[in-house]
Amino acid sequence: MARRADSTGARGREPGPPEPRPVLTRARIVQAAVELIERHGAEALSMRGVAAELGVAVMSLYNHVPNKAALLEGVAEYVVAGMDFADDPAEHWTARARALVRSFRKVAHDYPRCMTIVLTHRIETPIAARPAERALALAGAAGFDGPTSVRIMRALLAYALGAQMREIGAVKMLDHLAGAPETFARLDPREFPHVIALAPEMARHDPEVDFEFGLDLLIGALDALPRRR
Repeated sequence: MARRADSTGARGREPGPPEPRPVLTRARIVQAAVELIERHGAEALSMRGVAAELGVAVMSLYNHVPNKAALLEGVAEYVVAGMDFADDPAEHWTARARALVRSFRKVAHDYPRCMTIVLTHRIETPIAARPAERALALAGAAGFDGPTSVRIMRALLAYALGAQMREIGAVKMLDHLAGAPETFARLDPREFPHVIALAPEMARHDPEVDFEFGLDLLIGALDALPRRR
């Protein structure tokens, strides 16, 4: 006599209890904000948007992040924390400075939209001072005095920031010149002979080569500055 089939055999297993939702933490909220910004841009960032991202009620966020300003600080902390601050004091200070600027650039490439927020908002968090601290320490160890160290720090960070703004398209003028042949056609050869002659070269743009070229010029100039006796 055939054994009666189990009542659940044809239908498969009965569904068990739903898996518990991960505990809501500040780190999860910030991660969700970062992902939201990178997908949809800074204008999409809101407490309601982050709550929807996590599938939770808006009010539950306020137990961990009091307001949008605090959320922005969390995003800035997340981005800066992604920088590689590993350093070898045995290396020449110029190699260490290059590594610092390149590390900033890598994070900017990884989180371009979040980096825009970091650059365009006043962020009141100590972690934002880490790149400045590293640059000042490098300059001081190289023998530069205090005022010169501060200027070196500003020059390094300004170059890193400028390169990022250029590469995300914030500097529209250069891209327009490089990628619009009709622009050159409208130029007067008597007034712009060099621009017209080098138009093909200007149309070729390699961000990596340009970045390293400028970085070499900057580091070389800084290294030639006088040191403390």
